[in-house]
Amino acid sequence: MTPGNLSDTAEFLLLGLSEDPELQPLLFGLFLSIYLITIAENLLIIPAIIFDSHLHMPMYFFLSNLSFVNICFSTTTILKMLGTQTQRKSISYTGCLTQICFVLTFAGLENGILVMMAYDRFVAICHPLRYTAIINPKLCGLLVLLSFLISVMDALLHTLMALRLSFHSNLEIPHFFCELAHVLKLACSDILINNILIYVVTSVLGVVPLSGITFSYTRIVSSVLKIPSAGGTYKAFSICGSHLIVVSLFYGTGFGVYLSSAASHSSRKSAIVSVMYTVVTPMANPFIYSLRNKDMMGVLRKLIYRIFSFH
Repeated sequence: MTPGNLSDTAEFLLLGLSEDPELQPLLFGLFLSIYLITIAENLLIIPAIIFDSHLHMPMYFFLSNLSFVNICFSTTTILKMLGTQTQRKSISYTGCLTQICFVLTFAGLENGILVMMAYDRFVAICHPLRYTAIINPKLCGLLVLLSFLISVMDALLHTLMALRLSFHSNLEIPHFFCELAHVLKLACSDILINNILIYVVTSVLGVVPLSGITFSYTRIVSSVLKIPSAGGTYKAFSICGSHLIVVSLFYGTGFGVYLSSAASHSSRKSAIVSVMYTVVTPMANPFIYSLRNKDMMGVLRKLIYRIFSFH
């Protein structure tokens, strides 16, 4: 294929995590298990929050949305990877750009939800008397909708900018899904504008939210340390601890992928690091929130009991 704009019939080749035939069954079994666990645990959290009136609070509303995003994010990335382990490793040009768009959308939405959860905890601990007036259901819905719209616009912007590119004849992607950075490396046309756009968007939609989360928890820690009772201090830190772990996983693995891509010339190593934020994080989030939350654990036990007693 000569360099030029690709048609809908052109295909990228996803090389996956390993080309060793002996590892393919092992990788397939491992990631299928992870995917099923991720879907099952997140699907348990959503109805538990919906049907239990004790969990009809902003914090759990955001958590249910996070679980939904985890399901969508895992489905977008892992399902195609499972297909490449057993069937064709190719993905169409249209399919590749579509996957990029969905990955960016769900990553951006998770980013926004984590910021909302930090703001929720900030108001609850630093301004408890005004909490119900500030964090109301209408505001929560509008914040999620706003985050979704921003994420979609960001994803569409990157995808449309990728449409203008021409590509070399070698369309092999050393990854298990179509990641924007890897696709740009295959372009034979100038990608300066694309890279500038990535840096600008990362600064605005990455650094600014992280700064907001850092500010919120700085204020939270300052307020918690002023609580006279040890029990109150422990309860406050326990509630915020789960969110801090999830934030650390999301941003830590995200920056890890960026640093590994910049420091290493091996794209395959970058793909292995990407497993952390695309596969492990969506699976770990429900465990972190449920194991550290007595209310959630109690509701989940009741829900699981009802499911098995029904059958």
